[in-house]
Amino acid sequence: MPVLSPLTFRNGATAPNRVVLAAMTNRQSHADGTLAEEELHWLRVHAEGGFGVITTCAAHVAKDGQGWAGELGCFDDAHVPGLRRIAEMAHTHGALALAQIFHGGLRADRKVSGVQPFSASAQGDDVRAATEADLERVIGQFAAAAARAHVAGLDGVELHGAHGYLLTQFLSTIENRREDGWGGDLVGRARLLREVTRAVRARVPASFVVGVRLSPEDFGNAKGIDLDESLQVAAWLAEDGIDFLHVSMGDTQRNTTKRPDQHAVPLFRAVLPGDVRVLVAGKIWTRADAEQLIERGADAVALARSAIANPDWPRRIVEPTWEPRHPPLSPAELVDRGLSPPFVDYMRAWKGFVTG
Repeated sequence: MPVLSPLTFRNGATAPNRVVLAAMTNRQSHADGTLAEEELHWLRVHAEGGFGVITTCAAHVAKDGQGWAGELGCFDDAHVPGLRRIAEMAHTHGALALAQIFHGGLRADRKVSGVQPFSASAQGDDVRAATEADLERVIGQFAAAAARAHVAGLDGVELHGAHGYLLTQFLSTIENRREDGWGGDLVGRARLLREVTRAVRARVPASFVVGVRLSPEDFGNAKGIDLDESLQVAAWLAEDGIDFLHVSMGDTQRNTTKRPDQHAVPLFRAVLPGDVRVLVAGKIWTRADAEQLIERGADAVALARSAIANPDWPRRIVEPTWEPRHPPLSPAELVDRGLSPPFVDYMRAWKGFVTG
């Protein structure tokens, strides 16, 4: 079964299968960004369920980049012990452990961070334009966060360049209206993501996996993102040393918007070297869904909502008659699947996911 075969990155790091627990917002950490038992339990349930790669929720690299309350942090050495517990737990169950690291930019919450958010360009009076000093600091903060993840024993990091956070905001033709070297054409708009990637790659050893998550086109909070530009960015990131590209598609059953006759996976596979792994996410529910994507050229599948409803998905798909559980689920069912009450409350924002 291809989806349950080992996944080996070009640096030799190997996961027991090609099923990834995607990073998900869940509000389960302490106010200072340190790991809470609820978050560790959530990740443990999926490691026990057979997921080959366990990814943390998005962890902010700077206090001013925090997007919501209860968010995991990776901006201070005080976060290392908690990250180490995640690594040790995942390794006990044979899985690789990744930290997803990000900065919220204009999506940072001023009520949580206490400071005015910044982005590529100003957004009225609420969001200021980043200065050169801001950008140099952010690059260093991403690199320092990756170094902490390495010290903690994690196997790698995923840089969050999708879903409209800071790195996506700089890629955007809508949100980046700068006229200096950090904006304008794609070379300028991709500069921050590329410099962050290079800085992270230079800060950690080759044995440490480094990947980037991208939104291939406009979807949700990712605005002003063009498919052909995303393909070029992917090729550049391969030159910059990534080990994997995570394509967050929204719906992997659909072809691209810009090229309705073409699916995103073969397009991204074609522009990347063969040893750069392609991960894909978006409404993957069944074993057939996963294997179809692998046949198209994906190396692994990342599960989010289906992982919430089916924390033992990798173990269950070997059963020919098994059908994954779909929403809606009751709060009690979700708690039974590893969610804490704050996570259950957060999932109420997803239409039709939680009953009662």
